[in-house]
Amino acid sequence: MTIEVLWERIKECEGQVFKQIRGGRFTYKVNGNTLILSRTNRSVPRSAFERALKKVPLENTVPVQNLQAPSYLYAILMDERIKKNEW
Repeated sequence: MTIEVLWERIKECEGQVFKQIRGGRFTYKVNGNTLILSRTNRSVPRSAFERALKKVPLENTVPVQNLQAPSYLYAILMDERIKKNEW
């Protein structure tokens, strides 16, 4: 899996509802190389997904705690619409 393929999948799911590990629901918008989250004023750069991609599959948020918005990274990367049984 490359970051280009991952980012395309993320863009395809823009506006759809995702669920965090503790049940919080959110959507996002993609603005260039940045993901804008609906539940918080935070944004997540594409580079954070690139670093997190090296750690999939994720059992929890611990492996990505050093990155921005780890619970959102987990929710997106471990969603079936994104991973498509590839990890």
